[in-house]
Amino acid sequence: MQTLTTLVLGASPNPDRYSYLATNLLHEKGYDVYPFGIKKGQIGNMNIINEWPTAGSIDTVTLYVGPSGQSEYYNAILDLAPRRIIFNPGTENPDLQALAQEKGIETIEACTLVMLKTGQY
Repeated sequence: MQTLTTLVLGASPNPDRYSYLATNLLHEKGYDVYPFGIKKGQIGNMNIINEWPTAGSIDTVTLYVGPSGQSEYYNAILDLAPRRIIFNPGTENPDLQALAQEKGIETIEACTLVMLKTGQY
């Protein structure tokens, strides 16, 4: 069985950030994680990646970038054709949600950390 990969958009080396916590928890729970961020650094033993992944390699995109910072990633996210996009609190974006839904991508307004801790991920 293939392991499904989650792209954490907005991964941060700051241990106080939710993207850091989510990346760690995803990894602890056995998910493959692609921590994408603009800052170099590490989350646990994982390097933050600054190169966008290839299409078809990502199942879930979980957002930790606010709506104003998302527009530059619209096409890149949609080109990945993920199964779903999770809009964490503060990242809700009706424009990106509409574009994703037009492409048949599920959109969820939820907290990745809560989903993982409650078995809903």
